[in-house]
Amino acid sequence: QVRLVESGGGLVQPGGSLRLSCAASGIRFSYYTMAWYRQAPGKQREQVARITSGSSTNYVDSVKGRFTISRDNAKNTVYLQMNSLKPEDTAVYYCNADGLTNYWGQGTQVTVSS
Repeated sequence: QVRLVESGGGLVQPGGSLRLSCAASGIRFSYYTMAWYRQAPGKQREQVARITSGSSTNYVDSVKGRFTISRDNAKNTVYLQMNSLKPEDTAVYYCNADGLTNYWGQGTQVTVSS
């Protein structure tokens, strides 16, 4: 059974930081490209960052320089370090594993508000 379990979301003030984690089980984690997506109310889900099995990374323009995606294959975990958070970063953040099959986590809420 494949599971992707996100954690680390919450309420933070503008300019603050959060670190999201996604623990994977049931897949050969190191073989998968991992990504973080987000979906704000009334908007389409967008890919925020991705990291390949070879640890190449890509980011959506709106988070470049503020967010960092990383992975620990020994722990089957992918991370998203989010700094200098803005109210427009408020969304549900989802973990995604992209391989022969595509898997999703249940999401974690991130709210940036004063």
